[in-house]
Amino acid sequence: MTTAAALAEGTARLCASSDTPRMDALTLLEATIRKPRAWITAFGEHPLSGEDAAAFQALCERRARGVPTAYLLGRAGFYGHEFVVDERVLVPRPESEHLVEETIAFLGDRAADVLDAGTGSGALACSIASATRATVYASDVSRQAIAVARVNARRFHLGERCIVALGDLAQPFAGVRFDVVVANLPYVPTKDVPVAPDPVSFEPRIAVDGGEDGLCVYRRLLDALPAILKPDALVLLEAAPPTIDALRELVCDRLPQASVAIGRDYAGLERYVKASLRAPTGALPGSIQAPSEK
Repeated sequence: MTTAAALAEGTARLCASSDTPRMDALTLLEATIRKPRAWITAFGEHPLSGEDAAAFQALCERRARGVPTAYLLGRAGFYGHEFVVDERVLVPRPESEHLVEETIAFLGDRAADVLDAGTGSGALACSIASATRATVYASDVSRQAIAVARVNARRFHLGERCIVALGDLAQPFAGVRFDVVVANLPYVPTKDVPVAPDPVSFEPRIAVDGGEDGLCVYRRLLDALPAILKPDALVLLEAAPPTIDALRELVCDRLPQASVAIGRDYAGLERYVKASLRAPTGALPGSIQAPSEK
């Protein structure tokens, strides 16, 4: 089998299960034969070894069943970096990069304390710590997720500026008050959690299922926030269009003194709630302003 034939076969196999079958097949072939995609395109007549052909076909079969490409590769790109990921953690999404960008813009060059509640792979925590002078405190209730986050923190050589701890939300960091709190907590209502072959169904349910209305874990975080925020803190909470308005209302209720807005993702969808305890200086670009009181 040649590389061109393998790519064509893999693309055809993935057409029914992927929105980007050729891209997925190319990514898997690239990883299998350890050649860049430009080489694969240029040398389509290059023969594959039997071992490589079998390995590629096995990856395509797993992808066709819905397994996320990131799990098959053992890595995922996020904010210009590559993170170790596997079935123990949620695959980091580009939409979450907005939380990193907002945090960097807010902190500038000053030292600060940041909480990443429900860190998962540690993608948010590591990205923020790498780009700022902040100390980032990252927590998760999953012992397996904490193991992955610690691997990523070591890979970035962040030392004591990325503290990863097992525990619920801010509980592992008693006594610390934060300049920024970021969170991508479970926000899918239980009845809407996807099933196979949707790739999300392969991710840890604890990282996806947000309870009856999708906001059970966020309620607990918001109840804790007044006691752990510094006076001019920033709060950034990721969700999705079906739950974003209800999350905004919760934020307004728990933080009545805050200026609250909804931020949009790269696709223009309402993606995260931003609550600033600083005196308001204008609306968030591309956002919907929300009243700070009901």
